[in-house]
Amino acid sequence: MPVSLDTYDRIPELLRELNPTGVTVLADPAVADHAVTRKILAEIAHAGFTPDRAVTPADGGMPAVEAAASRLSPGELVVGVGGGSTLDFAKLVAAVGRHPDLLRYLTSGQRSGLVALPLPWGEHAEVLAVPTTLGTGSEAGPVACFPHGDGKRIAMGECLRPRAALRVPEATETLPGRLVMDGVLEALFRTVIPYSSDTLDLPEQDAAVEDLAGRLLNVGDRLARHTATGLPAPAPERLLAARLSAESQRGAINIGRNPYAVKCWAVANELSTTLGLAKMRAVSALWPVVWRQALRGDTRFGSADRVHRLWESLRQRAPWLAPGPDDGLEQLMLRWRIDRTVHLAPDLRHHIALRSVRAWGAGLPTLAGLSADDVAALLAEATEPTASVAGSPEPLPAA
Repeated sequence: MPVSLDTYDRIPELLRELNPTGVTVLADPAVADHAVTRKILAEIAHAGFTPDRAVTPADGGMPAVEAAASRLSPGELVVGVGGGSTLDFAKLVAAVGRHPDLLRYLTSGQRSGLVALPLPWGEHAEVLAVPTTLGTGSEAGPVACFPHGDGKRIAMGECLRPRAALRVPEATETLPGRLVMDGVLEALFRTVIPYSSDTLDLPEQDAAVEDLAGRLLNVGDRLARHTATGLPAPAPERLLAARLSAESQRGAINIGRNPYAVKCWAVANELSTTLGLAKMRAVSALWPVVWRQALRGDTRFGSADRVHRLWESLRQRAPWLAPGPDDGLEQLMLRWRIDRTVHLAPDLRHHIALRSVRAWGAGLPTLAGLSADDVAALLAEATEPTASVAGSPEPLPAA
């Protein structure tokens, strides 16, 4: 896992340890002049470096990655300040700057949406990641999304895992409440969907997932109590949510698990890309439907027994949750005020289904066993209006 920093004054210490040839600070335009970025620049200067400054381009595709990487000196550290898109871009720039041959892997003429990177390219990207959103876990993970053609690809490899991550309360203090809750839900989704989508019992890893999911549920509900009343999300809770989100990127909790079992994410990726929606809107619409399919006995979408086991573990921490995992999940989203309504024209269903199968199925492992008609049926159920869920949530008490 990356080195975890919790104060700005640890930046000079990190720079002395890494001894980079230079430093580039890459910031999302929205935070380029934010106090967080200014403090980071001051600490870098205090360590004796004169950093180059750059902003994340609107199009983070490979031409922009290649151009940014060409400006790096060998051994340069990239400090990424922003949300998941900025951190992913910073990781790709640093990795390509260090390994120019990486470009041919990322741009190869394959149809797969997943690009697996060779192990010999190292265990870290020369990146200090400073997340200004919650939930993506990009500051700790070995993956990066990037636009390619008319869609998106995801690259995976240890050479994309940042060297270090800085988490400070100022970085997320202006994050709107709805994005705070989207972030916690994203971390919860990333934690549990490999568990529920696989059919293999792994006692040690399963216990770790159940514990982490329970902690995310608890901190999410505490945050929901504040955001529901218009109060700002408290800094300690935001920092805890950020740390738990990063913990969900630890490979140890999924050792031995099928890495291609996460069908929900693959379809959500194509749905959100086609409609120009936030990723979590698409995930929130699809997730309960995917669980519903598994609970009906369709093992292509996961294990009913494992979904029930996970849900019973969560209900021990939150007894107000409805007994049924699919209804209870919708109930949780309602309680957290997650916007999960997706309007999808019927003629687009088959188009998105074909995109999904082309990028992730039809001989590729993620959507193995699913046809375009199967995916279209999933989209139809996920995007149709639904009635109020069973077990309506208790009103949230004031914080």
